[in-house]
Amino acid sequence: MAPQHQFLTANDVAETLKVDVRVVWGLLKSGELRGFQVGGRKMWRIEASALEDYIARQYERTARDTGVSAAREPQSIPTAD
Repeated sequence: MAPQHQFLTANDVAETLKVDVRVVWGLLKSGELRGFQVGGRKMWRIEASALEDYIARQYERTARDTGVSAAREPQSIPTAD
């Protein structure tokens, strides 16, 4: 059986991160956040696991840069149905 993928839109990711969708587009274009375009220019899809990876890297970066442990509580990410 093929693996199940859960895809989010750029708007879903922006809502999860509490940022403007233009920030998400910038992360996608820079490669900091993995995703791909479908259809139109601003139609991006981001796998939920890619968002989790990005968040984990940001926690690690924050801990490294500040010397403060960035303890993290697991949180669910909304899925685009």
